[in-house]
Amino acid sequence: MQSTDVSFTGSVPDFYDRLLGPNIFIDYARDLAARAKAGSPRDILEMAAGTGIVSREIKSAIPDARLTVTDLNQPMLDVAAAKFQPGEAIEFRAADAMAMPFGDESFDLIACQFGVMFFPDKIQSFKEARRLVKPGGHYIFNTWGEMAANPFAMVADQCAAGFFPDNPPGFYKAPFGYPDPDLVCRDLKAAGWNDVEFEMLTLRKKVEDWAGFARGLVFGNPLKSEIEARGGVDPEDVVASLEQALTSAFSTGDGCMQLQAGVYTAVKT
Repeated sequence: MQSTDVSFTGSVPDFYDRLLGPNIFIDYARDLAARAKAGSPRDILEMAAGTGIVSREIKSAIPDARLTVTDLNQPMLDVAAAKFQPGEAIEFRAADAMAMPFGDESFDLIACQFGVMFFPDKIQSFKEARRLVKPGGHYIFNTWGEMAANPFAMVADQCAAGFFPDNPPGFYKAPFGYPDPDLVCRDLKAAGWNDVEFEMLTLRKKVEDWAGFARGLVFGNPLKSEIEARGGVDPEDVVASLEQALTSAFSTGDGCMQLQAGVYTAVKT
């Protein structure tokens, strides 16, 4: 993940990877890897790679490709690097998606999972992706749909707000703040991308460990820091409340929660 004002450091990367990865990220990562493989790219760049959930899927799907993995936060990359064996054709670099340290037309394909929403200047990030990809190359990325279409996030956001009604934490507004495909496509066009395909991908996800998931939703992102900055509330109390709320919301019926994300494939023409 990447932003100039949201930090995924300290213990956050471990909680993010272990407790959020299997529940909300892995299925979309496999989808992006499958889309990437279809184009048989040789040189691949991943922006805002986080803890390498997509990186590992892409490299497993396209083992002969050269993969460059970037993120603004080095601690996230450190977790990502541990997923790979010596000798795999992969490079890790801390880098800002709006000012990447690579030459023009260096890559056949660029991938980005759930990172664009955090970029302060989205159009500039799209311009950078277009600069870096070769003619005919692809930029494949996804963004979360609306919070209402991802009810786990709505539950987490409302649960945290209940502890601070006068000054609710705002973290969850960021990842779910760029859901409109018309706006995303307009921003892509403003950055020079004219050939764009969009698909809304809705999944049903069964969570095996609600307690662990609740902990990840508090400790696996900057929400914990927001709670601590406000003071007077133990983040563990938020985790306990959130576990109860998630169990109440999703444990009946098939025990699954809905996930929804938009997937974009832009071709450099």
